Amino acid sequence: MNEATIAVPIAGCTIGHWHDPDARTGCTVVLLPHATTGSGDIRGGSPATREFALLDPVHRVAQLDAIVLSGGSAFGLDAVQGVMRFCEANGRGFATAHGAVPIVVGMSLYDLGVGHSDIRPTAANGLRAANAASPTPTIGRVGAGCGATVGKWRSPSDGDVPTTDERLSQGGGLGIAVVDHDGTSVVAIVATNAWGDIDTTGTADRIADGTFDGWPTPAASAPAGTNTTIGAVVTNARLTKVECNLVAQSAHDGLARAVFPAHTGYDGDAFVAAATGEREASVDHVRMMATVATEQAIRMVGPATKA
Repeated sequence: MNEATIAVPIAGCTIGHWHDPDARTGCTVVLLPHATTGSGDIRGGSPATREFALLDPVHRVAQLDAIVLSGGSAFGLDAVQGVMRFCEANGRGFATAHGAVPIVVGMSLYDLGVGHSDIRPTAANGLRAANAASPTPTIGRVGAGCGATVGKWRSPSDGDVPTTDERLSQGGGLGIAVVDHDGTSVVAIVATNAWGDIDTTGTADRIADGTFDGWPTPAASAPAGTNTTIGAVVTNARLTKVECNLVAQSAHDGLARAVFPAHTGYDGDAFVAAATGEREASVDHVRMMATVATEQAIRMVGPATKA
């Protein structure tokens, strides 16, 4: 996927990246305007997250100040601390009697096998990404998608799957897609590092009709746990925390439309949905838009591995 820029049409929402192209890792920061509401949903079996529990609609705090997507597996969650410092310095956070506490949620993907596994996003890198945040961010092999890979579920013996991590890296990345309808906007920011394929090749159809012959064997398939697709969906609609949770669920619908197989035990697929509250909109309309935006953000990162 070639690098390009895209305009984010939601006031106060900016996106910044840091990445190390030699180490093949990075992080992406989504900064949100004051009084943004957020929630999230995890579908994969191997998540790496920070502060995700507070997104549960049953918990008290609904405010969300920033979202961090990072490589580096669980090590990369350190990037969140740098974004916390950025938010604190800029007076952003949940008001308490002893100062504002920034509400920053982090999600990480596993990219340790494609570059230098001892280099991971740090707090300093998260701070750099926050300082670089822009309403016209870059997409491609940038930020959290710098070392992302796809198509690791099949057997290398089928002739179509690379046998090294470097070749497996073809097809991953970070995509951003925008869907607008009648003044309501939805932006999906997705780092695709899936065990499955970006499915433009009809794999599901061939499984259904019995003609698919690319089934992996457990011994031959790529190492498990080296995956995960993570993302954020931001809308200018006015939604409750419960409604944001529903939008995050719909983002996973978009993932399942674009990646096959999705939500496996080897992925930590997670999405956060955030609503800035600028305009009234039907949550069902926002959910439809989130599904499409997520699907498009994933599909833009590159061609699928052949089935």
